[in-house]
Amino acid sequence: QVQLVESGGDLVQPGGSLRLSCVVSGSIFSLYRMGWYRQSPGKQRELVADITGDGSTNYADSVKGRFTISRDNAKNTVYLQMNNLKSEDTAVYYCQIRKPSSTYWGQGTQVTVSS
Repeated sequence: QVQLVESGGDLVQPGGSLRLSCVVSGSIFSLYRMGWYRQSPGKQRELVADITGDGSTNYADSVKGRFTISRDNAKNTVYLQMNNLKSEDTAVYYCQIRKPSSTYWGQGTQVTVSS
């Protein structure tokens, strides 16, 4: 049984920073690609960043240079460091693990960027 628990979402002013965390249980964490997605009202869920087991990363153009994804395999945790936040970053952020047979999602954590 796979479970993903996200934390770190908050209300923050434009230009501020947040660090999201996702702890994964019930899986061999180090073998699989991990991703962060986000969804805002009226929009499709979109990929923000992902990271492979060997550390290769990929970012959406809208967050390049501002966000950093990382993983700590010993702690079964993936992080998303978000700097210089903008109002358009407001969304529910979801953690994802992709296995060969299925994909699992966390419950989401709300990030609101507003003055």
